[in-house]
Amino acid sequence: MPRLSTRTRLSAVAALTALGTLASIGGASAADPTLNGQWAPFTRCPVDAPAMLAADGSDKTPQCVVSTSASGSIKLGKTTVVTGRTNLQFGVVQNADGTSTVVAPPSGALVADSATVPGGLLGLMCPSDIPVITGICQTLSDARLNKITATMESVGAPYAFDQTAGVLKDMPIIALPVRVHLQNPLLGDNCYIGSASAPIVLRPKNLDYPAFGMSFFKGDGTADEAGEMSRIDLTGAPQNDGGFAVPGATGCGLNVGLINAAVNAKTGLPSAAGNNSLTLNSAQTFLAGLTAPGTAVPDAGEVLARNWHSAVR
Repeated sequence: MPRLSTRTRLSAVAALTALGTLASIGGASAADPTLNGQWAPFTRCPVDAPAMLAADGSDKTPQCVVSTSASGSIKLGKTTVVTGRTNLQFGVVQNADGTSTVVAPPSGALVADSATVPGGLLGLMCPSDIPVITGICQTLSDARLNKITATMESVGAPYAFDQTAGVLKDMPIIALPVRVHLQNPLLGDNCYIGSASAPIVLRPKNLDYPAFGMSFFKGDGTADEAGEMSRIDLTGAPQNDGGFAVPGATGCGLNVGLINAAVNAKTGLPSAAGNNSLTLNSAQTFLAGLTAPGTAVPDAGEVLARNWHSAVR
C-alpha cells in the first residue's frame, strides 16, 4: 500500500474533523438593508424579481416570507451537533389555482451564522494513540492550517411552499435544497456534502401549533390598523425534519477518492432517509403582503416592491 503524503493525510483529517463539529452552519451575505417598522424582518425579500413584479394581484398574488431560529440541532449520518442562528427568506407568488411559486433572493434563500470549528484539527484529534493521527498532530503548528469552517448553502430555489402548513403542525412547510461546504486550506475549494444535482432537501414542519398574530401597516412599515399592508406572525413552535437523505462528500482534498471515502466512513455517509434529522428551536415565521391585493390589480407586484423600498432606511 503506498504511503500517504503529509498533505494528503492532513486533508483527510481536516475533512473528518469538519463533519464532527458542524456547530453553527451558515452562509455569508452582503450587508442587508435596515427596514422600518413592520418590514424589519424582511431584509432579503426579492421584491424586484421579475416573477414578483409581474404578479397582478388577481391571478397571482405576491408575498414576502421570513423564518428564523436562534438555535437547534442537526444529525447527519452518525454525527449530531448543535446548530446556530438561521435566517430563511424568499418571495412567494400565490396562484389562483391554489399552487404557489417560490422566488429565492439573489444571495440564496438560507443565510446563517458561519462557524469556525472549535479547536480546529488539534482540538478534536490530539493527542491520539493512532500512529497516523499522532504524526499529523506533530505537524499542525500552523494556525491557518488548523482552522476549519463549515457552511450550509442554498442550491437553487426552495419549492413546495404550503402556507397552511405553517399554521398547523406535522405538515411539511417547504422543501429547501442545500449543501454543506467544508473549508480548510488542505481541503481545496470544492469539498461538499450535497450538490446542486444531488442536494440535501430539508422539509421542516411544526412540532406544535405556533402562536398566531396579525398586524396592519402603511407601505413604509409604520403601524396602521387601516394600512394597505398586512403581516402574519407564526411564532414559538419548534420545527423538525426527520425524513431527508444525505449524500456522500465529493471534491475533498488532492486525492479526491481517498479523502471522500475517509469523510464518508467517519460520518456514515451517504445516509438514507430516516437516519438524519433537523430541529429548529422556537421558529419565528413572518409573512407580509398587500391587505387587499385586488385593489392594486394589475400592479400588485410593483406596489409591493415600491412599499418595500420606501421602508429602507
